[in-house]
Amino acid sequence: MIASRKALPSTRNSLTHKFTVDRHEGYLTIGLYPDGTPGEIFLKVAKEGSALSGFCQAFCRAFSLAMQHGLSIEDAVARFKGMRFEPMGPTSNPDIPQASSIVDYIACYLELNFAEPQRTRIG
Repeated sequence: MIASRKALPSTRNSLTHKFTVDRHEGYLTIGLYPDGTPGEIFLKVAKEGSALSGFCQAFCRAFSLAMQHGLSIEDAVARFKGMRFEPMGPTSNPDIPQASSIVDYIACYLELNFAEPQRTRIG
C-alpha cells in the first residue's frame, strides 16, 4: 500500500497558540486545510539554536508529513499524549494545567481543539 500525500494549498488559514511548559515559552502554529482540519504544525521555542529547538523542528516536520499522509488527530494523540521528558510541569493553559513534555502538551492541545468527540460504544 502506498500512501499519497495531501498537500496543503499555497495560501492557507492557520492559528497560533502561545504557551509555556515549566517556564519554557513556545508558539504552536497549526496550518489548516480548507475544511479546518490540521495539516501541518510549526513549533517555535524561546531557546533558538538549542537541542530542544532542533528536536521541536524535527518533530514538527515528521508530524506534519504524517498528517498529510493520513495520520488522524485521534491516532496522533494516542501515540504522543503522555510522552514524558524534560521540560515538563505546569503550563500556562488552564485547560491543560500539567504536561509531561512539550510533545504531550501539543497532543493535548490538538485533542482539545481538533479531535472528534469520543463516542460511547455499546456491546
